[in-house]
Amino acid sequence: MVDNPRFAVLGGGSWGTALAKILLNNLNEINWYIRDNKQIEYFKKNHHNSKYLSSITFDVSKINFDTDINSIIDTSDVLIFAIPAPFLISTLPANVNFTKKFVVSAIKGIVPEYNITIAEFFNQVHNIPFDNIGIISGPCHAEEVALERLSYLTIAAKNNSSASIIAKTLRCNFIKTNYIKDIYGTEYASVLKNIYAIASGICHGIGYGDNFQAVLVSNSLQELKRFLDKTYPDKRKINTSPYLGDLLVTTYSQFSRNRLFGTMIGKGYTVKSAQMEMNMVAEGYNAVKCIYEINKKFNVKMPILNAVYNILYEKISPMIEIRLLADNLK
Repeated sequence: MVDNPRFAVLGGGSWGTALAKILLNNLNEINWYIRDNKQIEYFKKNHHNSKYLSSITFDVSKINFDTDINSIIDTSDVLIFAIPAPFLISTLPANVNFTKKFVVSAIKGIVPEYNITIAEFFNQVHNIPFDNIGIISGPCHAEEVALERLSYLTIAAKNNSSASIIAKTLRCNFIKTNYIKDIYGTEYASVLKNIYAIASGICHGIGYGDNFQAVLVSNSLQELKRFLDKTYPDKRKINTSPYLGDLLVTTYSQFSRNRLFGTMIGKGYTVKSAQMEMNMVAEGYNAVKCIYEINKKFNVKMPILNAVYNILYEKISPMIEIRLLADNLK
């Protein structure tokens, strides 16, 4: 990575907005790709995002906005992607040039067209070496960043020097940072926890209480560990923040959009009606099908994943499916 790298945020949603706020605590300038020019014009005039985390006020003189993603990529060294996974392929042009760029995924999703994670997508499709790829993991919700509540971020990257630079740039009075090397485990854990948050929400929507939720989440951690151990064994500590911590905050927090999505399903919403009412992307919905397909190869015991898949994609009654799941939990 070059000295004094130029940082860019790609994505104008809540997490992209939160990351821009964090970066501007330490940087005099950032580049920011937002696809909607009207959103940019509103931002410049009113100094806040019109759609997401509108309570955050920005010094827009420090932001180079652009709707041209190639321009943002060309003029930046570190690219922090916060574009929902289902829209990543349609957003990136075929001629995009990632030469000498360090790509950081803050997406926490699966690219549905390929059934691979974001890091795998950039490596396999855009030929970016894993040494030039990083992952931003929680536990951290954008809404608490907006409120400047103390939060923690973990940077996963194979290159310690690059990870250290990114961690230092994101560190501020309300953000503590750490870095590890487990790109694979960190990213798949962030995908799986969204699935388990949907399960938690479904159970909440049906009317299950805290006692059952505790059993569900502890079983979710065991299921997550079985999947990681089978697909990519490593000396990871599963009870640490990027694994257990991210799972806990996503399954319990009022700000978890995946838990909210699951709650609506549990209360009887269809998938389509829940998505329309939320007006936000619940990454776990696509992840359920992707991980279900991936697991056909590995055959890991994943009863919670299977239950959520049956509810969302096979349209099995949530009440019936969760009752059957409950008999398999310990």
